[in-house]
Amino acid sequence: MSVPRTPLAAALEHGPLVLDGGLSNQLEAQGCDLSDELWSARLLADDPGQIEAAHIAYARAGARVLITSSYQATYEGFAHRGLGHEEATALLRRSVELARMAAERMAAERAGVEGAEAGRAEARGSAVERMAVGRAAVERAEAGQTDPGDVGHVGGGAAGSVWVAASVGPYGAMLADGSEYRGRYGLSVAELTRFHRPRIEALAAAGPDALALETVPDADEAAAMLSAVEGCGVPVWLSYSIAGETTRAGQPLRDAFALAAGVDQVIAVGVNCCEPGDADRAVEIAAGITGKPVVVYPNSGEEWDAAARSWRGRSTFDPGRVRAWRDAGARLIGGCCRVGPERIAELAAVVRSH
Repeated sequence: MSVPRTPLAAALEHGPLVLDGGLSNQLEAQGCDLSDELWSARLLADDPGQIEAAHIAYARAGARVLITSSYQATYEGFAHRGLGHEEATALLRRSVELARMAAERMAAERAGVEGAEAGRAEARGSAVERMAVGRAAVERAEAGQTDPGDVGHVGGGAAGSVWVAASVGPYGAMLADGSEYRGRYGLSVAELTRFHRPRIEALAAAGPDALALETVPDADEAAAMLSAVEGCGVPVWLSYSIAGETTRAGQPLRDAFALAAGVDQVIAVGVNCCEPGDADRAVEIAAGITGKPVVVYPNSGEEWDAAARSWRGRSTFDPGRVRAWRDAGARLIGGCCRVGPERIAELAAVVRSH
């Protein structure tokens, strides 16, 4: 499979890129049952086509970075389903392959549109129009990132300008008891490092453009994850789940972000799976402490009830916040739980207009 010729870190230098939204809510909208403890990762084995379809829905909405379905995929979780190490490794690899296939499909669709435009110009016989079509394609490629809704212009590779980030969720996601929103599992940093390293190695070997260390509730776990990715050869972003100006475990965000400040492998830091309002200040803190591009993808604003396994409250996700996030240093901007393709399309339109 092809990968973008422009590294993700380099693309961020040209301006913001739009992330996708919540994978689980899109899968549910497609009729999938996610009541299993493996959550969306179950479909890697049972119905991978649904995952690819969800990725495509977000790419068509304007997402430029697709996050894989491996958030809750672990060797331990698959073992509970009776899957051996080799089978689990294959499923982890499949999560990256499905996102890459969706990216390639979007590149093909984009190429078809541009080919049709060129064909119409040719049929009209206008040399000026033919030159305009070609010139526009060159300008898009040279600009690196000018239109977040334009899928397929950066780097000229088969996967075009859609990147793939392999999701690495926290230890608590494997427990499936809501503890990823609390942290403080009673494990040492060394124990958490040993937990995370095997699947990080498997995901890295599948060739994603980045690893998304995401929904991290605890600075201690972040330290473990940063240790686990050392030597894997893939850039990463580090994204905390937060409450106000602290991690879910209660550590100040300034201290939590500082862990990544001097780590070259970390290409972005920020927050996800949080209240949209909490993201405003967090983006500023992340940029100020680390000097790195910021990643931000909050939830809809509804609240997850782990006991009832349902969402409560109303959505407060406002794509209009994007302007302030961008101005504060955000370069990877999207949505998390309950933020679907329609919202991502609105968000992409805001980014594209600036």
